[in-house]
Amino acid sequence: MYRKIDDFLSDWENEALFTIKIFSNISEEVKGLKPTENLRTLERMAWHITQSLTEMLFRTGIIESDLLENEPIPGSMVEIRNIYRENSDALLSLIPAHWKDEDLTERIDVYGQQWERRKILSVLVKHQAHHRGQMTALMRLNGLVVPGTYGPSKEEWGKFGMKAHE
Repeated sequence: MYRKIDDFLSDWENEALFTIKIFSNISEEVKGLKPTENLRTLERMAWHITQSLTEMLFRTGIIESDLLENEPIPGSMVEIRNIYRENSDALLSLIPAHWKDEDLTERIDVYGQQWERRKILSVLVKHQAHHRGQMTALMRLNGLVVPGTYGPSKEEWGKFGMKAHE
């Protein structure tokens, strides 16, 4: 849990870069493929991550309306990435403009539950990381190169002079 807004902002900047790396490695040719019927497409997951930014800002009262709520998936991964970046940057300025460190233990209604504001910040980060993990598995199934986030990916081990683990 976050005790300071600046700690969240620092984490978010890194997490957003990881998300942009993932989005950037998704090709137009495979963005809409489903390895099985029970899975979301890569573009759908990327759009979900993007939409969740405005959804959470709206649900917490930081913004007055969720502008992405009913928007269809944009036509390209570049568009999704740009919309993600724009809303991620907005989040970085809106949260400290509306919340202070001493407000983080205040509880507000989110999805019918009372969440501390610091939990909301933590959920934002974890939700995004959760879906990025799902996306990397789908990327592998679709033959895409997976970029490293918290460490090198299989494809990146060679850059360090090491053999990739099988």
